[in-house]
Amino acid sequence: MKVILFASAFVLVGSCATLSHKEKIQAIKDNIKIHQPNHIEQFAQTITASELKEHLYVFSSDSLKGRKVGSTGHKKGVKYLKDYYISEDIASPYGGLNYYQNIPNAYFDNKYNSSENVLAYIKGTEKPKEVIIISAHHDHLGIDLDGNIYNGADDNGSGTVALMEMAQAFKEAKNNGYGPKRSILFLHVTAEEVGLQGSKYYTENPVFLLKNTIANLNIDMIGRVDKYHVEDPNYVYIIGANRLSTELFYISEAINDAFFDIDLDYKYNAEHELNRYYYRSDHYNFANHNIPVIFYFNGEHGDYHKVTDTPDKINFQLLEKRTRLIFATAWQLANQKNRIIIDKS
Repeated sequence: MKVILFASAFVLVGSCATLSHKEKIQAIKDNIKIHQPNHIEQFAQTITASELKEHLYVFSSDSLKGRKVGSTGHKKGVKYLKDYYISEDIASPYGGLNYYQNIPNAYFDNKYNSSENVLAYIKGTEKPKEVIIISAHHDHLGIDLDGNIYNGADDNGSGTVALMEMAQAFKEAKNNGYGPKRSILFLHVTAEEVGLQGSKYYTENPVFLLKNTIANLNIDMIGRVDKYHVEDPNYVYIIGANRLSTELFYISEAINDAFFDIDLDYKYNAEHELNRYYYRSDHYNFANHNIPVIFYFNGEHGDYHKVTDTPDKINFQLLEKRTRLIFATAWQLANQKNRIIIDKS
């Protein structure tokens, strides 16, 4: 492990106002301090390939019928998430047993049945009004006219089960006296496949004030390897990290350097990148409200949006490592002294 210690906030005062761009970047790097690195490692290790696999084989099974928005199979998947959070004693932000943010079919112009975002929550110990949102969509494409099921194991069963494991890890930390200083919302959004509608609904009807939402870490497909990384699968695409907050970008880099040594690939983060992935998953609805985001993505592969996107093709060890990276990044954002600075628009 590469040991690097950084500071909790980016503060430039006095003569720093006249620093060159290069000097300002160095000041950001020098002022990042990783919070409780031993505990990051301890609780990240509770995220395991075996548990991710167990959940994914349920969540991308034929019994969920491809999780088309508002379908019977989709409702079954939504209930699986709710039951999981209840069993883990991870609270709902609404209190009690209501884990659903209900979205009426009228919101979908009556093209789809009503559907639900699923919300679980760990309250911050020191700054509970400040919230980090970790998100992933739980819907997929359903069944084709020939009866073939689009299981969506990578898209986005992988992101869904990653959220579940991270929530469990943060809850275990809290149970051991290391609850996050800021609150964390685990947001499973619906209707991504039909135009990012679930995350749009949340940002229009936020449970927590958007001005108090300090970052969104969004996961959409992190269980596979694309054609560019077949020889070296130790990578993940990072999209959007530097679009609104320079500090967020370097926190992401620092966490990876200290614990994981994953190749953070910025190929799809270019401003005019032709695939436009920055605009194509749920993080964009948060970025559109000036909330810093990171989109974690493994890239498209031959089974993307096909019935062949099945759980047997998931690289669970890689899914484990990527999930631990996101967990550690969320840990830093939740626990550092100051909220990250927005310095771009």
